[in-house]
Amino acid sequence: MSAAPAVETTPAPTVPAPRTAVLAIGALAVGAFAIGTTEFVTMGLLPDIAAGVDASIPSAGHLISAYALGVVVGAPVIAALGARLPRRGLAVGLMAAFVAGNALSALAPGYGTLLLARFVAGLPHGAFFGVASLIAASLVPDRLRGRAVSSVMLGLAVANVAGVPAATWLGQAMGWRSAYWAVVLLGALTVLAVLLVVPAVPGRAEATIRSELGALRRPQVVLTLLFGVVGFGGMFALYSYIAPLLTDVAGASAGFVPVALLVFGVGMIVGTALGGRLADRALFPSLLGAVVALGVFLLAVALLAGSAGALLVAVFLTAAASSVLAVCLQLRLMEVAGDAQMLGAALNHSALNLANALGAWLGGLVIAAGFGYRAPSLVGTGLAVLGLGFLAASAVLRRRELAAI
Repeated sequence: MSAAPAVETTPAPTVPAPRTAVLAIGALAVGAFAIGTTEFVTMGLLPDIAAGVDASIPSAGHLISAYALGVVVGAPVIAALGARLPRRGLAVGLMAAFVAGNALSALAPGYGTLLLARFVAGLPHGAFFGVASLIAASLVPDRLRGRAVSSVMLGLAVANVAGVPAATWLGQAMGWRSAYWAVVLLGALTVLAVLLVVPAVPGRAEATIRSELGALRRPQVVLTLLFGVVGFGGMFALYSYIAPLLTDVAGASAGFVPVALLVFGVGMIVGTALGGRLADRALFPSLLGAVVALGVFLLAVALLAGSAGALLVAVFLTAAASSVLAVCLQLRLMEVAGDAQMLGAALNHSALNLANALGAWLGGLVIAAGFGYRAPSLVGTGLAVLGLGFLAASAVLRRRELAAI
């Protein structure tokens, strides 16, 4: 298997000075921070939002699903439509659309409008990460491309530690709409920063919608997407039910839950930073190692859940492994998509949102069946093992492709 992926098929621009690359990647990471904040802050403010739009909490939960649906739909469609466009301009346009979706969320007069607004806010999510990853990769030497992409994704991880808690606090103190206005401000700052410090990067002039979406017919792309949806689902099976796991199994107080979420967020930051370095060294082995580690650590969560301290360690390791997996999955999709680099980079976020839905659904099923709050982590281990099957099929196919050359 290969090491760092070949991200550009068109002639690569001259690599800019390191300072230019750092500033540009930093600007893109601010956008990732804004996206990560809006993606998860709705969960923390769900009771406030439900009361504000006169909806039940279960109905308000559909706002989270609407955003995720926007990500799943928007990533492939926008990536295919925008592949020919200059990448800096596309990033600005996507972030402007993101700002509009969140402004509409803040202004929504009722539940129906807010549901539509959350869907609109989710549409540019995956495509922004796709174009931002391609821009970041084009700004550094080949040997550093994994680290450049992970640096952009680091904004998403930091959002879970800083952005989401801060926006949740703001929404509770000043009304839930203020949290979305804060995201609007972050998005506007991203637009300004991208215009000021990100150099011009051309799109792929020969790209067509048909050629981009044609990547979905590639067996390697399909196998990698299935691997991502299934293999990553275990993390969400744990995360969705981490609060009752802590309180009902570990015997911790409700006040301990934010501590565990903070530990989870720190693990994400560590894993994201580590994932870029591992991908630069050996992408496919790192992908394999990450999903094996994720399965093992999810099993450890189930086994150690009776002790709050041991559970925290297992949660940290699970978060780190899942973040390494997310980074490597992004780069793997960019590699196997061939000329459709934009689509490959964007599809990662469609896969992760589908994994979110799958993990939470399966975790809820085993809890409802009476297996207890340890069971979602065991389901997660099973999903990691199942994901290995798709990864093994990808490896076998790769060997056959090489043998045929």
